[in-house]
Amino acid sequence: MALDSSGKHTHDARLRLRRTPNEDHEPENYEDLPLDFSHALFSSLERYLPDKVLNSTRIDKARFMSQLLQSYSPASERNRIQRHREYRQRILSSYQRLHGDIYTLDPSRFFVPSFLDAVCQSSEERFTSTIVRSAPGIYTFDMLQPRFCEMLLAEVEHMEKWVYDSRSTIMRPNTMNRFGVVLDDFGFESMLQKLVDDFISPISQVLFPEVCGTGLDSHHGFIVEYGKDRDTDLGFHVDDSEVSLNVCLGKQFSGGELYFRGVRCDNHVNSESGGNENYDYSHVPGRAILHRGRHRHGAKATTSGHRVNLILWCRSSTFREMKSYQSDFSSWCGGCKVDKQNRRQASVKATMELLKRRTAAEKTLVELSSTPPAD
Repeated sequence: MALDSSGKHTHDARLRLRRTPNEDHEPENYEDLPLDFSHALFSSLERYLPDKVLNSTRIDKARFMSQLLQSYSPASERNRIQRHREYRQRILSSYQRLHGDIYTLDPSRFFVPSFLDAVCQSSEERFTSTIVRSAPGIYTFDMLQPRFCEMLLAEVEHMEKWVYDSRSTIMRPNTMNRFGVVLDDFGFESMLQKLVDDFISPISQVLFPEVCGTGLDSHHGFIVEYGKDRDTDLGFHVDDSEVSLNVCLGKQFSGGELYFRGVRCDNHVNSESGGNENYDYSHVPGRAILHRGRHRHGAKATTSGHRVNLILWCRSSTFREMKSYQSDFSSWCGGCKVDKQNRRQASVKATMELLKRRTAAEKTLVELSSTPPAD
């Protein structure tokens, strides 16, 4: 870690992140610094810094982490981020909110009491009775109050009307959904990140500790819409997230069930699923489903009506960094588990064959030693 001749900060390429976080270290707050990445991401990543960097100044640590993150982000990606920042600013400067009070997280008004009690009270019994394990790696629970769902639906309709009236072009949530809006682009980013920090990350660190790193420190929040003149279904896929939250907001509809087919890493994403990995889920307004982003899934056709869902892709920068050093994900990937079992079985079989040959050889030696010599 040194300063080059131009005064710009450069870091020693030999310095790498720790494999495990320094749990005794209290991270700095970076909210006042002009950073290209999430402030929460820096605080989360700090626990993984090598000691030489960890003991430096806050500015030096921020520079080191910025360069580290940028090393994974080519110039084209940085340019894309800058264009998106400008695009978002144009929306925020023009769009007039319908329900301004839902842009700030208010747990008592947004969430049903059972969800608040389960998360806020240190009671394992309350937690497990509310957040139900519906299938391996899939959890469901009542979450949003009807009034909040109504207000968010009205806000989304207001956004779409603004887009039409102003003849604006907006980015859709992802490459698979042709309808819906990115809530972060319309000013919900801070509210949704607080939802992640205060509720989804603590829950996920209990339910999915193997993919959360030191916590979920960034997100992509959006609305999807299904029905007549909208998307009808959604193909089989995995999410660009460590953990995904999916909450149905309404309205009246039939069909649209989610189907799940097991968790897979990149190397096994197209592998077959086992019978115990198949699970179908029917949406209920206000009810949430929480699962790993790598849990393969799709949505069946919405056969009638209009279905609207809030989706939150929650990400962990530390998990993504540490994943680059790993090749075995058998703690969560069904395909890796099968490969590991096959390797173990092959090793046991090879050991048994070796023992058989050794026993046969020892038996032959005994027989030869007991045979009297010829005259």
